[in-house]
Amino acid sequence: MAASFQPVRRRRRPRRGSLERPVSSQLYRSAFLVCSLPLLLAAFTVTRPAALQKPLLPPAFDAAATLQLTRELANDYPDRRPGTPGAAAAAQWFSRQIEPYGLPTVTDSWSQELPGGRRATLENVVAIARATNSSPDAIVVMAHRDDTGAGPGANDDASGTAALIELARAYARPKTQAQASVQSAHTIIFLSTDGGADGGLGALRFVTHSPYRNGIVAVINLDALAGPGPPRLELAGDLPRSPAPLLVATASARILEQTGHEPQHAGFFGQLVDLAFPYTLYEQGPFIARGIPAVTLTTGGNRPPPSFGDAAARLGAGKLAQLGRAAQELLGSLNQGLEAPQGTNALVWAGQRVIRGWALELVLVSLLVPFVVAAVDLFALGRRQRLRLAPALRSLRSRLAFWAYAGIVFTCFRLLGAYAAGPARPPNPDLPATGNWPVLALIGTGVFVAIGWFVARDRLVPRRQISAEERLAGQIVALLALAVVALLVVGTNPFALVFVLPALHIWLWLPQIQQRARLPLRIGLFALGLLGPAILVLSFAWRYGLGFDAPWYLLELAAVGYVKTVPIVIVLAGAAAASQLASIATGRYAPYPDARERSPRGPLREAVRIVVLGVRERRRAAETPPPLRATGS
Repeated sequence: MAASFQPVRRRRRPRRGSLERPVSSQLYRSAFLVCSLPLLLAAFTVTRPAALQKPLLPPAFDAAATLQLTRELANDYPDRRPGTPGAAAAAQWFSRQIEPYGLPTVTDSWSQELPGGRRATLENVVAIARATNSSPDAIVVMAHRDDTGAGPGANDDASGTAALIELARAYARPKTQAQASVQSAHTIIFLSTDGGADGGLGALRFVTHSPYRNGIVAVINLDALAGPGPPRLELAGDLPRSPAPLLVATASARILEQTGHEPQHAGFFGQLVDLAFPYTLYEQGPFIARGIPAVTLTTGGNRPPPSFGDAAARLGAGKLAQLGRAAQELLGSLNQGLEAPQGTNALVWAGQRVIRGWALELVLVSLLVPFVVAAVDLFALGRRQRLRLAPALRSLRSRLAFWAYAGIVFTCFRLLGAYAAGPARPPNPDLPATGNWPVLALIGTGVFVAIGWFVARDRLVPRRQISAEERLAGQIVALLALAVVALLVVGTNPFALVFVLPALHIWLWLPQIQQRARLPLRIGLFALGLLGPAILVLSFAWRYGLGFDAPWYLLELAAVGYVKTVPIVIVLAGAAAASQLASIATGRYAPYPDARERSPRGPLREAVRIVVLGVRERRRAAETPPPLRATGS
């Protein structure tokens, strides 16, 4: 007799459009078709820029004299911090070295607040070799003269200053009939800045106050030319812009000819992050932000080399000679070139080719479309199912109020001087003022924020069993709020979508697994969505060597005002929406309660109520006229 088998009962999959399966995966996948056209456009924008020709004259860079100048500046003036006697003596030393060449020099002095709140007098020294044809265009060659005081600053940046002096020698005025200077088609400005190690203060001063700022066609910044690292180009600016491809291609070609190796620079993803969060510790940043093509030649990394132990004995003479000749050849190519580098635009280098920034912005915006379509469809589902969205919206409003309160608390402590003071420039991580975190200010901020949370949580904690419909309503409202946040990001800096898109596309599926997945899976999916914001923190931790100090350094960028108010407000709004999704994923969500569900007033609210009622009672008593008294005849 044949054995009979019981039929296997398969688990029925939830129906599409139900509360257990609310996200339309088919609509979500179909929306990705929108990305095809931007990707095709981005592919057609890929070009390989050509470099300018080599100068006619061979380089006459005196490496031995440059090395001697580097050692002299580092050994005679080891402490060149802005505002110190060593800084003033170093400025005079630079003027003395330029004087024999017959180039007119101008000193620009100004009072400047430094990181840590100290004020000092800074000095930029400018030597000018005027064009022989009265051209209004100018090329700037620059190097910062100061250091942090932690070491003699031989590599960073006595080497760049010495190379600047040697480059100026080639454009010296002739003293006799037998001498001849290089015929210059452009005005060449040799700029020795102060405050370069304090966030590029000298470069910012020059680009905002110099009478030559409107005629600059290119900037070559020399920084740490004699280090052990490979030749490198720094391309990031203070705004989401990049130097002209012609300048970068020419600089790469001249370095390749002198060193035999292509110079390094940030990779494709690193450049994308630099456009999403504009930041640099080198002095090309202020020029790029104002539309002036600028590039830094260095042997340092994303972060300038540390000043501790930066002695003259450790200088790489061969590297200094190679990069010095490359800088001279680059200057010659720019000076004789009929085609000047044109402005700054957002772009990303992929090998020796560039992709236009506007095409990448279109790709990023198109990647936002599937999320927005799915979120709107989810909202339509909630309307069809007659979900109560108003309590969820009021719950989100309370969270927005809390995060706004946290931002106000931070701003109050900042205005009171509790956090690091200084100019709105990227603080040097090597400076003592940057590494000393204000522990008391952080504790005080945490205490006040905690008080605000205890007040706000009274309306946010669950008091009863929350239904699946209420949880879905809370997720719909939070996802729509994230869509609004993403659109605000597009309106400010579309490249910043690289920090937002991972969270949007991952958190979109939280409603899909809410009813069926266990708590660890829900928490894991939410944590995975934090990968987008973590990209920024990990970039500072790894690329700039900040490690676990990266979150606090980002907080300091906000404290000094380098990160503006609008991005901070957008981040706080996104945090409010994310906190609502987190509460639902962990099972701690509750819609805003109605009048019957609200708990009795807490001590803080009761105290406020008593004070308000007392003020109203005294006001009424003061406005009520006294009763008239009867008098006898």
